[in-house]
Amino acid sequence: MKKFILSIAIAITSLAGFAQEKKFENPNSDSRGYLVKVGDKAPDDFELILQDGKKTTLKELRGKIVVLQFTASWCKVCREEMPYLERDIWQAYRGKGVVLIGVDRDEPLEKVQKFHQDMKISYPLALDPGAGIFQKFADKKAGVTRNVVIDREGNIQFLTRLYDKEEFGKLVNVVDQLSKN
Repeated sequence: MKKFILSIAIAITSLAGFAQEKKFENPNSDSRGYLVKVGDKAPDDFELILQDGKKTTLKELRGKIVVLQFTASWCKVCREEMPYLERDIWQAYRGKGVVLIGVDRDEPLEKVQKFHQDMKISYPLALDPGAGIFQKFADKKAGVTRNVVIDREGNIQFLTRLYDKEEFGKLVNVVDQLSKN
């Protein structure tokens, strides 16, 4: 009986801690840390400075399907996902009006350039000093890897978090469907 009561006390304490922890999360973010949701107009009030010095904006990319991959060189899961993004999105769809840009969270140019080279990817990486671009899409404390699929009109069509083969397959299907419209 004492073990049972102790187990219940531990469970209640754990739930109280969980509730306390939840109280301090951003009330505008979803359970995966996103501040945006499918169907929203994508934030587009920022400039993407690519690792090769070129610049672009989501407004300039309107009319194309855009996949933003939030990443960082220190992220093991990002590194796992990047070859699939290269092959299954960038190489497969770039001639079909699809743009893939990795947005590197808060790392200097030299590190981003080395990361790009080390990963042997051909899609561009953009700088995100201070994670300002990241924070337009996800809570500051939320992690990378995540992908945001934006349609030709600038609306968010799909969101991913971490790398999951099944979810990644859905991402590819969404890009495929959008590319046919």
